[in-house]
Amino acid sequence: MKIILLVLYLAVTLWAIGSIIFHGTRPTKSISWVLASLALPFAGPLLYYLFGVNRRKFKLFKLKHTEQRRLYDSQSQDLTNQEEFLEAFEKQKNIKLSKLIKENSLMSAYRDNKITLLHNGDETFKAFFAAIERAKKFVHLQFFLIEEGEIVDKLYRLFKEKLEQGIEVRMIYDAVGSFTLKKKTIKKFKDIGVKVHPLMPIKFGNLLFTLNYRNHRKIIVIDGKIGFTGGVNISDKYINKKNDLGMWNDFHIKMEGPVVNSLHRIFIKDYHFSGEEDLLLQKQYLPDIAAQGDTVVQMVASGPDSRHPAIMQQYIAMINLAEESIYIANPYFIPGLPVLEALKIAAMSGVEVNLLVPKKSDSLLARLSMFSNFEGLLAVGVNIYLRPDFSHSKVIAIDEEIASVGSGNFDYRSFEHNFEANALLYDIELSKKIVEEFKTHCSKDILLNYKKFRNRSSRQKFMEGIANFFSPLL
Repeated sequence: MKIILLVLYLAVTLWAIGSIIFHGTRPTKSISWVLASLALPFAGPLLYYLFGVNRRKFKLFKLKHTEQRRLYDSQSQDLTNQEEFLEAFEKQKNIKLSKLIKENSLMSAYRDNKITLLHNGDETFKAFFAAIERAKKFVHLQFFLIEEGEIVDKLYRLFKEKLEQGIEVRMIYDAVGSFTLKKKTIKKFKDIGVKVHPLMPIKFGNLLFTLNYRNHRKIIVIDGKIGFTGGVNISDKYINKKNDLGMWNDFHIKMEGPVVNSLHRIFIKDYHFSGEEDLLLQKQYLPDIAAQGDTVVQMVASGPDSRHPAIMQQYIAMINLAEESIYIANPYFIPGLPVLEALKIAAMSGVEVNLLVPKKSDSLLARLSMFSNFEGLLAVGVNIYLRPDFSHSKVIAIDEEIASVGSGNFDYRSFEHNFEANALLYDIELSKKIVEEFKTHCSKDILLNYKKFRNRSSRQKFMEGIANFFSPLL
């Protein structure tokens, strides 16, 4: 029996190491998986099989999901003439960034939009419900996390009212992110006529794809004319203090204008691959939208089906294009070497770099891994602020001229494994407001001091080092 187990151990371990070497795309991540496979008999190769396999290189994965979604993109992409909108840009940085996003996300920049900033969960939910109450044709909703509680109950009552008025309601949710959502609650929504579908449900036949690749987007589209996106999920965490983290804080935006068409196309694509309807790429769901304001906005969409890591490219491009200042607020700042080096280069070049992260976290491993990067950033002059509450916002602004609000974190998961959506705001006034909001949470007493941080305990450094070792796997 021992010999059989030894042979089996050697076989699965060698398979894992061979696969890592043959299919690995990033040395640091490959080394982590090799060491995990050696250090954790059977468990290491199993974890690699579930979470580490680069499935983009496997024919089965391409045929069953990725290539289908790419084909869908090529057939239904935004065909707006990008050059027309580039004329609205006076600065070269705006043109370069817009062209990049057009290439990696197939989304154009749109003029004539109205953007409303929503600074916390309370403001966001009030705006959600007010807009849904005014719906005339349809409500489309998509969230990574939908939890039981007051918000879901209110949403149910409102949907029931709108359905009785003849309004169409569609809702999709991530099967893993919303795992606490009860089956009876889902049935309640279905019973009143809501078309509800899970995104990538966990099934034996598609376990390899669905377990590690999650849909992290937060989108609401109403009548094809009003849209919402940002970091807020459907959860009571934003209105009640439910645990030691306290009440979650987050940033969201309301969009009105032509760019809602791009946001809606992201929803329509995900809905198409989660349900059976193939009706939504029609004029009644993608109407022409008159000018609502004077903001240029461009959606950024990224996922494991993307040919390029669009969210990571967006963040690196913004950092590289910054001339005076960079402001980043993110709860999971574990970006990897390319982004870290870009930030260090910016700081060493005289750009003011400010990072706002929560002192507490819902993941100890993520917190320790995040802290492991701070010493190097502090050494080159990056300002790092530890916000006392749990801020879930995903925001970056450069030169107080361009800002991004969305679902994308600064971590490997958002860069490589998750379906994400950000909104790029090419607007000085809005960017200044976002930076002003950022600064209200920054003070000298929460600013990390390089010398003090460098002298933290050996135990803390060791724990951070262990966490950093696993950061490519997060």
